[in-house]
Amino acid sequence: MVRERRRRRTRLPDLDGSHTFMHDVVAYPPWSCAFMSILAAERQQQILDRLGRDGRVLAAALAESFSTSEDTIRRDLRDLAGRGLCRRVYGGALPVSPASSSIQVRAGEAIDRKAALGRALAALVAPESFVFIDSGSTSLAAVKAFPEDLRLTAATNDPAIAAALSARTEVTVWLIGGLVSRAIGAALGGRTLVDVEALRPELALLGICALDPAGGIAAFDPEDAEIKRAILRNSGRVAVAVLNEKLETSAPFAVGPAESLDCVVLEADAPERIARAFAERGISVRRAQPAQAG
Repeated sequence: MVRERRRRRTRLPDLDGSHTFMHDVVAYPPWSCAFMSILAAERQQQILDRLGRDGRVLAAALAESFSTSEDTIRRDLRDLAGRGLCRRVYGGALPVSPASSSIQVRAGEAIDRKAALGRALAALVAPESFVFIDSGSTSLAAVKAFPEDLRLTAATNDPAIAAALSARTEVTVWLIGGLVSRAIGAALGGRTLVDVEALRPELALLGICALDPAGGIAAFDPEDAEIKRAILRNSGRVAVAVLNEKLETSAPFAVGPAESLDCVVLEADAPERIARAFAERGISVRRAQPAQAG
């Protein structure tokens, strides 16, 4: 389709106001602007379709595919990110993690799958060890899967996890204090951070909001991200268990590279290409058993 253009002569003042000169100004008819908006909307929908299918998009590849400039694609990605439909990362975009809802909502979701991940995560905990257990419903599932006679010392900033641990007579529990976030379900803030910084656990079970082999670990709350960064710095080993829908996603606050993890526990049906991507980064990859419907 040929785009119709009209030229009009416009008289503009010179810098000192004493002279005028002529400019050619290209004026597009109103219908052409609407047409361009429709094209942009169609292109953005196709970008979202590819994001859902492939788990990530790259600006350079999109520009080549749509025969347009990378600047145009970056504007599309900024627009989509501004509407909360993707998360921009260097060179492209990732889907937004579904873990942005409150702990009250997340606790009732994917219960059987989290239980399967929790059992695999619990198997990593050695008797007589010191473990930090980060907040989250999958971390709680791991605690519930601990053997009844497991003897260990555990620290956590999550009151629900502390309560579950306290029911076990062989576990010594350190509850990290501070102001409890209703959304996260755990103590956050400066006081909590100081206490976490003083710990040197042999193993940390890190709660995950979003994880991508290339993009790394991310969280939705800045104070939660800060706690997680301290856990990564100070723990001997760090393990995570991740639902499929949190893989190849991102969130607003960076925690650290995927390479800072020692072990990733995936669901039984997690894509093999993602497992390989973690393994290629030197991360031990385990798979949970298939979830058992309750």
